[in-house]
Amino acid sequence: MLKLVSEMLCVRGGQKMRPFLCAQISGFHTSKPGLAPRSFFGVEDFVDDDNSRPYTYQKGKKSKNPNKHVSFKQRTVAYMEPFTLDVFISKRFVSASITHRVTCKQVAVAGTNSKDIKAVLKSRSDIPACLSVGQILSDRAREADVYTASYTPRDRDKFEGKIRAVVQSLIDNGINIKVYLD
Repeated sequence: MLKLVSEMLCVRGGQKMRPFLCAQISGFHTSKPGLAPRSFFGVEDFVDDDNSRPYTYQKGKKSKNPNKHVSFKQRTVAYMEPFTLDVFISKRFVSASITHRVTCKQVAVAGTNSKDIKAVLKSRSDIPACLSVGQILSDRAREADVYTASYTPRDRDKFEGKIRAVVQSLIDNGINIKVYLD
């Protein structure tokens, strides 16, 4: 179909034309197929309601109630407790990081997948591995002048076992952790 269109365009005028992509369209009430130029991204260009952001495909969620009151605590908690602890435990390894909430930068990271820890440990996913990750993370956090952090477990995580071992190791090594359990 594209070959046929390009041949027709070149033969009509007798002049050389630049090739372009066309998509076959047909009207709802007409049986004649037509041709429309395809956009650069392969779908129609998307423009927001206020025409401010062309070529974006996902809008941010708009609040159902734009006049909703936001409490003082909701506005200031990111600045009052700027560092958060993130713990990830899989079947193969354990990793933990302390992240600054406002700038979204990781201040300290430790995991059993790194070369320096990997060689020392017998297993990369057991309780002693979690304790060593907590100890190394606390050392790196103190180097970055971070002494407090907050931790909220994910929905699927329970605050027990390996996660509790990482947090307890951080507390034992001098990092004050506020744990928020819902």
